[in-house]
Amino acid sequence: MNKTSVLSGQRPSQTNSGFGRFLHWFRTPKGRRTVTGYIFIGPFILGVLFWVVYPAGMAAWLAFHEWNLISPAKFVGLKNFETMLGDKLFWQSLKVTSVYTFVSVPLGMIVSFSMALLINTKVRGIAIFRTIYYLPSIMPAVANAVLWAWILNTDFGLLNAGLHFIGLPKIAWLQEPEWTLPALILMSLWGVGQAMIIFLAGLQGIDEVFYEAAKIDGAGSWAQLVHITIPMMSSVFFFNLIMGIINSFQVFTAGYLITNGGPQNASLFYVLYLYRNGFQHLKMGYASALSWVLFFIIAFFTAFIFRTLGRRVYYQ
Repeated sequence: MNKTSVLSGQRPSQTNSGFGRFLHWFRTPKGRRTVTGYIFIGPFILGVLFWVVYPAGMAAWLAFHEWNLISPAKFVGLKNFETMLGDKLFWQSLKVTSVYTFVSVPLGMIVSFSMALLINTKVRGIAIFRTIYYLPSIMPAVANAVLWAWILNTDFGLLNAGLHFIGLPKIAWLQEPEWTLPALILMSLWGVGQAMIIFLAGLQGIDEVFYEAAKIDGAGSWAQLVHITIPMMSSVFFFNLIMGIINSFQVFTAGYLITNGGPQNASLFYVLYLYRNGFQHLKMGYASALSWVLFFIIAFFTAFIFRTLGRRVYYQ
């Protein structure tokens, strides 16, 4: 019998058991730190498992089934994905979302970067202007939709009132298909404050030494912007571009609350069409297939941007 086990009053089986080894390890400083760390990150791990991994796995399983939330799910193989190929509304929603993304994201980056340049100054009261420009980005989505429904109203909207003031005719922003998507793209600029703050943080992280050296060499404001500011801000542009594409492909609230996909499906965003199939038509299998297609679309564009632009990004 082990001498240590006899002195401690424990049986050899207890000392050599898995629980005994764990107890011995736990009594060490490293063991206590490790267990404490897992206790603190435990809620996050459980949240990811229950709210991300499990729903994603369930959606992957449902993508190959038909289920109306009432009767048992029925396995249909690739039928849901085959249905997409001939679904005109699927292609329309993909078209609307793609146009919205490839117009609103670059436009939003230009506007937010320009605003960041304007507020990156040391003048009296600049903090007030920064707060004012940022506030719209934290406005609740429903309140934002109600506000812009009034601004874009054909009869008494603020935007048409401004057009009438300068002598231009009124535009049926939300009633004519050719104007609906541009109106929602214009609305997206209301929330550029979040990207503006990130750009501002990047601008304030650039060392003034570069600008002082450029001024000594005779470089003007435009040359400093092109040859110093923009290259030094490439990592911030890259981040905002990725996040902008991911968020724009998932736009839902504006199309649902303001236009409900109309007129003539001109604002039928992809996520809105997914929502209709899942919760209005009770086609949960088809909606799950749509969600996974959306995941692969976003993953493709994200990987493409990383592959084409990732190596050109400058990190200090």
